[in-house]
Amino acid sequence: MKIQIINGPNLNLLGKREEQIYGSQTFESYFENLKIKFKDITFSYFQSNIEGELINKIHEVGFEFDGIILNAGAYTHTSIGIGDAIAGVTTPVVEVHISNVYSRESYRHESKMAKHCKGVITGFGLDSYALAVLSF
Repeated sequence: MKIQIINGPNLNLLGKREEQIYGSQTFESYFENLKIKFKDITFSYFQSNIEGELINKIHEVGFEFDGIILNAGAYTHTSIGIGDAIAGVTTPVVEVHISNVYSRESYRHESKMAKHCKGVITGFGLDSYALAVLSF
């Protein structure tokens, strides 16, 4: 099984930014643990702060991977383009969020991509990614 993880804007700052919300672990160190936990899965990881690069990655892997785990960060609430990219591919996508977006600002309560996703996992810290893996 091949799973692509795609992280959006500012997630490259995990472990440094707003630790009270996002924790102190970098995504790179979490990613290594995820690969150990799910030894039978081939993971690929991509992060970008640029919306078009996220769309390009979804197009690139969206017909050949078994699953995509997407944390689009703030683009979740604004990007119709990312939602359209998800709708246009055949690989199932699970939307994930580290924090519980529903306990935060009201503008974070709407996702422009959730209706195109297999499911949404929010609020379990970095383990939101492991929970997403279990859905494939």
